[in-house]
Amino acid sequence: MFQRLCMGAAVAAALSGSAFAQQSTTTGVATSHADILSSIPSTATTVTNYYKQDLYEPSDTKIGEIVDVLVGSDGTIAAFIVSVGGFLGMDSKDIAVPFNAVHATQKNGSWYLTMNATKDALKGAPGYKYDKANANWVPA
Repeated sequence: MFQRLCMGAAVAAALSGSAFAQQSTTTGVATSHADILSSIPSTATTVTNYYKQDLYEPSDTKIGEIVDVLVGSDGTIAAFIVSVGGFLGMDSKDIAVPFNAVHATQKNGSWYLTMNATKDALKGAPGYKYDKANANWVPA
């Protein structure tokens, strides 16, 4: 999972690079090799290490699931949308947590995501809903 976490950083780096490339060209088409990576940065990780992954508190109790990864205009991961509560998706609540609040933890040879928060604390956070028309999250 650590390698996959590294790949996510590469995705963020690639996103920021492509955003810059779009600004530096007049047609939006890559015009030089500077706009294309010849290798993936070794510290990069893939978004799939976060997206649709369970989130645990330090005592190993599941507190939610990451249902979206929000990328800032600078290409860095800005926040996660975490689904908390409910049963089989019913009565769940989507909240936002900062990227740096979630940590990859290894235990017994497996990687998983943790956050220093309780399920009750997350349930008490402001909720968000996805606005399909504008393709963004808005207060619930």
